[in-house]
Amino acid sequence: MKLLEGKVALITGASRGIGKGIAEVFAQHGASIAFTYASSEEKARAFEAELAASGVKAKGYKSDASDFNAAQVLVDEVVAEFGTIDILINNAGITRDTLLMRMSEEQWDEVIRVNLKSSFNLTKAVIKPMLKARSGSIINMSSIVGTTGNAGQANYAASKAGMIGFTKSVAQELGSRNIRCNAIAPGFIETEMTEKLDPKVVDEWRATIPLKRGGTPTDIANASLFLASDLSSYVTGQTLHVCGGMHM
Repeated sequence: MKLLEGKVALITGASRGIGKGIAEVFAQHGASIAFTYASSEEKARAFEAELAASGVKAKGYKSDASDFNAAQVLVDEVVAEFGTIDILINNAGITRDTLLMRMSEEQWDEVIRVNLKSSFNLTKAVIKPMLKARSGSIINMSSIVGTTGNAGQANYAASKAGMIGFTKSVAQELGSRNIRCNAIAPGFIETEMTEKLDPKVVDEWRATIPLKRGGTPTDIANASLFLASDLSSYVTGQTLHVCGGMHM
């Protein structure tokens, strides 16, 4: 059973990690995929072909979601190409980790701009096509540290906590138009980025998780599939923690 047959999903930051995992699972469930990437044109075209092999339409767009005007242009281009946008995944994000006493204004501003402002930009841009269709699902990728905080990540935690408040507000504003908005708060997810860490540090982190393993992009993708599909038609304004029990 394909849960997203005939749907169009726009996924930001989908060239690797969690975003890529979401795009792959959504394509397997019949969704047409529009995705954004930051740099490698070659990788984006290869990923387009990979998704198309699932039998769906797919196209990558080089776009900076933190730029207000670029976000509107992106949405206009996706609607022109695909006809509509049924699902928005605000996944693009960065880290600039350091203790607050050493954090520069630039490190603070960059993380807030990329992680939080981009969600505002794209959500605002997709409202029009979703209102026209009188349906839609918006999913904001937050983080467990948005609810727990984390030393050395004041900027990142603030951006992810902001996404949760933003999610709840959007859900209240758009619920009467059958547009849902939810957040996912991943815990420790093992991606290309974590492969660069000291294996001993990773093992220590795994040991603190009740399920005794790190999550995978597919774990987040499956949660996103639930929130994007009609299986969650009565779920909005919620934050789903996908963290192996780190936060209870």
